[in-house]
Amino acid sequence: MTFRLTKHIFDELVHRLRAAGFADADIEWSENIRAPDNAEDFALEVTFVICNSGMQNRIARMIFDRIVGALREGRPIGEVFGHKGKVSAINHIWANRTALLAQFHAADDKLEFCGSLPWIGKITKYHIAKNFGLDVAKPDVHLQRLADLEGTPVSDLCHRPAAYTGFSVATVDLTIRTASGEKIMG
Repeated sequence: MTFRLTKHIFDELVHRLRAAGFADADIEWSENIRAPDNAEDFALEVTFVICNSGMQNRIARMIFDRIVGALREGRPIGEVFGHKGKVSAINHIWANRTALLAQFHAADDKLEFCGSLPWIGKITKYHIAKNFGLDVAKPDVHLQRLADLEGTPVSDLCHRPAAYTGFSVATVDLTIRTASGEKIMG
């Protein structure tokens, strides 16, 4: 099966998402993401990505909310989340948030810096990078399947529509991901 994400198909995705009430707020949010300017926002964003890794977003959000509550109350996050590896990574991020934020801002290769954080892998580094305002696509299983059908890398799959829409690559990524998650794509 051959697939090509054409301008017509992408425009149709955006149209369908807008009709379903998804696109406008998501596009506006994605187009305006910026790097964190304070250590707490930095640490919380990384914490969310760590929670989200390998989990459904709905479940990750519940766990994240419990972790934030524990952090704000000064309680150990191990009381509200039982994954020892992720708890250790989150504790490291939280304890070192000020230094890590400074290192992120100073990094020549911010994507690679994201990948150097504990519990962050070769795919999740793109998730953090996108949430820190870098214009990248996350080559996860959803976008990789489409890119494989097209015979192109995920970055090319998203760069092409970005070029003709004026959206960022990250927004194209989000649009495709939302469309596939909402069963709007064929």
